[in-house]
Amino acid sequence: MSTGDPTKLLFVRHGQSTWNLEHRWQGQADPPLSEHGRAQAAQAATAVGTVDAVISSPQMRALETATTIAEHIGVGPVQTVDDLRERHAGVWSGRTTREIEAEWPGWIDGGRRPDGWEADEELLPRVLGAVDAVVAEFSGATLLVVSHGGVIVTLEDHLSVRDGRIPNLHGRVVDVDGTGLSAGERLELVPPDMSTGGGRARV
Repeated sequence: MSTGDPTKLLFVRHGQSTWNLEHRWQGQADPPLSEHGRAQAAQAATAVGTVDAVISSPQMRALETATTIAEHIGVGPVQTVDDLRERHAGVWSGRTTREIEAEWPGWIDGGRRPDGWEADEELLPRVLGAVDAVVAEFSGATLLVVSHGGVIVTLEDHLSVRDGRIPNLHGRVVDVDGTGLSAGERLELVPPDMSTGGGRARV
């Protein structure tokens, strides 16, 4: 598909996972959606609007979210892109926020990260590469892209539009044309009362 029109990417964070519910850092671990996360995905499908295709990280929490939405809106099959995976969380993967605070006091709020952590300067090039690949295939389309909090906030930082945390099933519109990427609106695909229950947005 090539129209010369901008390509619109609706970047959305997956629904609540079982580890979100436990305040457990995920990274590239692969927990599934919680029951609340499945309900969020079904609700989000009513707010997506018209899209030409659904793209997803291959991680279970994102792919299950994307598949649920795609089935509800009648668009599919979902295509996965490996480079839309969440960042590596190093040795924090699988640990709760309380456990991290106990073993690495002050690190979270101080911005320090452990060995194996995938820093923004490592994450951003692979995410931009994923965007380039998707746009090359779907130029001029409107796409739902289900990914992860770390991916989306890193894109927002790159575009100088970061606006706090990314709750589950919230995200950011990114428009791509011949001049590059530009930020659109923040997305809220579920109402506030459905956004609760997952704790702070952690990778």
